[in-house]
Amino acid sequence: MTLRLLDKADKEILKLPRTVKGAFFDFQHKFKTNPHTTGLKLQQLKGDSRLWSARVSDDYRALLIRLAEGDWLIVSVKHRKDVYDRLSAGVNQVTGGIEYVDLEVVEESILRRLPAPPTAPAVAPRRAEPAEPPRLFAAWSDGLLTDLGVAEPLLPVIRTLTTEDQLLGLVEYAPQLTGEVLLALFDGTSYDEVLEQVTAPVATADPVDPEDFQAAAQRPATVVTTSDEALREALEGGDFSRWKVFLHPTQAKLVERRYSGPARVGGGPGTGKTIVALHRVRHLVEQLRPGRDKPVLLTTYNKNLAADLRSRLLELGGEELLSRVEVSHVDQLALRIVREAEPGSGKQVMDDSQAVREWRALLDELGEDGWDPEFLHDEWTQVILGQAVATRTDYFRARRAGRGRNITRAERAAVWQLAERFTQRLDRLGRQTWDQVAERAARLEMGREQRILSLARQREEAGGLDNVHVQDGSGGWLRFRYRHIVVDEAQDLRPAHWKMLRAMAPREADDLFLVGDTHQRIYKNQVTLGSLGINIRGRSSKLSLSYRTTRQILRSALDVLGETDYDDLDGSQETLAGYRSVLSGGRPTGHAFPDWSAEREGVAALIGGWDADPDLRIPHEQIAICVPTNQMASEIGYTLGLHGIRPVEIRADGPHGDGGVHVGTMFRFKGLEYQRMIIAGVSDGLVPRESVSRLRTSDPARHRHEMQRARSLLFVAATRARDSVDVFWHGRPSPFLGPSLTRRE
Repeated sequence: MTLRLLDKADKEILKLPRTVKGAFFDFQHKFKTNPHTTGLKLQQLKGDSRLWSARVSDDYRALLIRLAEGDWLIVSVKHRKDVYDRLSAGVNQVTGGIEYVDLEVVEESILRRLPAPPTAPAVAPRRAEPAEPPRLFAAWSDGLLTDLGVAEPLLPVIRTLTTEDQLLGLVEYAPQLTGEVLLALFDGTSYDEVLEQVTAPVATADPVDPEDFQAAAQRPATVVTTSDEALREALEGGDFSRWKVFLHPTQAKLVERRYSGPARVGGGPGTGKTIVALHRVRHLVEQLRPGRDKPVLLTTYNKNLAADLRSRLLELGGEELLSRVEVSHVDQLALRIVREAEPGSGKQVMDDSQAVREWRALLDELGEDGWDPEFLHDEWTQVILGQAVATRTDYFRARRAGRGRNITRAERAAVWQLAERFTQRLDRLGRQTWDQVAERAARLEMGREQRILSLARQREEAGGLDNVHVQDGSGGWLRFRYRHIVVDEAQDLRPAHWKMLRAMAPREADDLFLVGDTHQRIYKNQVTLGSLGINIRGRSSKLSLSYRTTRQILRSALDVLGETDYDDLDGSQETLAGYRSVLSGGRPTGHAFPDWSAEREGVAALIGGWDADPDLRIPHEQIAICVPTNQMASEIGYTLGLHGIRPVEIRADGPHGDGGVHVGTMFRFKGLEYQRMIIAGVSDGLVPRESVSRLRTSDPARHRHEMQRARSLLFVAATRARDSVDVFWHGRPSPFLGPSLTRRE
């Protein structure tokens, strides 16, 4: 006997009391043994002959569809008083997937969102009856809506909608495609665009028989849980683990497509870019011949995210998948390449803030007061190291796109001389920067690529035969390190990283696959991929539907970005036009305080209030607090401790501890997700930093870039949350915050 669980039913079961969850797990074992056991009371419902009811406990019933003999699908679990006749199960004519609709629940959800009627005065003056509010979907006929994939049983209800709140009430309980279509139309997307962007990617190419539920259950549009282990995870979950591996049909097409060269997938936060990257890795591994090597590289920009990718890849495909994949953050990869080539080097690697301090010390020693150490560091890393500039003459010719301030030939000569002195200083100290490591690794890999190509030419000239002497002389049989490279958070890699990665895989189909969003760039690594030998023109796609962030959080987060222009990694502009969510929740809340001490107390009081309310209480590890600086993170952690709330520090390699509220700087939360997000210290002078504001007149171009980066950082922080965002500040609020937040008490 096969017993499956329809998507959305698992989310419904998560909300049940713990005892009922346990009873349900026992029920499914009994049902699979013998569904006709007397105690299960299996019977058909009167309202829809396709639906059956079975007893889970004294008070709860499972609703099922009989797909075939010995094959059943659970679509819902309800209290026995809620099992009535207004239930509908059918096969969607567009997707060919099974859809279940509870009309009573949908209508109740809409009614809960009706605006309260105005209080009438004691003696009401006579006036004309108010005009009936316009219907949201009056412009689209039933036929047009069903052609887009809207569930037919919901059409009468859809015709009554007049407000966005009512629409959100329907979407909460409607089949997924129905919700996506209606929200896209409501947001102003044209019919043709909805058909192309929302409906077409999930439409089935096969003829759809509305009575063949067994065939419908096999289609991608019917998302089901089948194994006992997956079912237990659904029952005991609640930490987004299902979302982390779920693949929407729109994403599946990007995963399985064959690309003639490098390809890129963009999209806003929560649209599933990382999910696409993980499934792409699995797809590429499935195409490999059997072996024990690791021809697929999965990389990202820091240790924390690389560890998360590894655990999620393990969850997706187990040890068998991991055994064919190298998972490494890109700096670690570069350092390994350099140490392979220079095994005796014991140089210590330092970060950017330490490097800027060394620049400042060098300028002080030389008595140079006309240069800003941060400007020099950026020029050295982004232009000289980033473009692998080896000589003074090459630097004079180097492109400085995006650097803002123009510098004369004489100034370039001075910068080059200072850069040489800085490099010599680091050598004396036995230190190097991550940019130097990346640049050295890029040179080594580019040299390796040239040797491989040279050997290939010799082999071709020799009629396909290898020159054994040449191979032996090279120290081994040279080959590319990887066949396929998948990059997550691509917007934050340095130019030298891209040169290194480009040289690590042969230039052929499915070589590089990149996912990222330049609106979330939190470092200064602005690149044009085409200039680095990575051509993605014609092979770029964009995801627009957020599976994590609610519409309310999304609107506030998009306000943070303002009207700033963002690049697409290839010289053109990137937009979040069409970026939307089918999730609904509370609006982000602003909290103003007179000083930082009072603000910290306010944060602790908010968490304490959640803990005191059984309806609001959640595990502390699903709450995060991010702040602008490390010092503020330490101080807010200390305040939490005074109130009996355990803080867990987020470091470069992830949380250091279990069971507490996660606390760290905004940089640390990239790629992470939480139910509730508290963003503290969002004050003018901190977000953005006061030093950034001073650049407005001295270096307008740099000011523009730094402001964009500060906006992106706050945007990233706001979009880590699934359920709620609370923004705290003291003094004057950040200019990035919109009036919907700052006018709140």
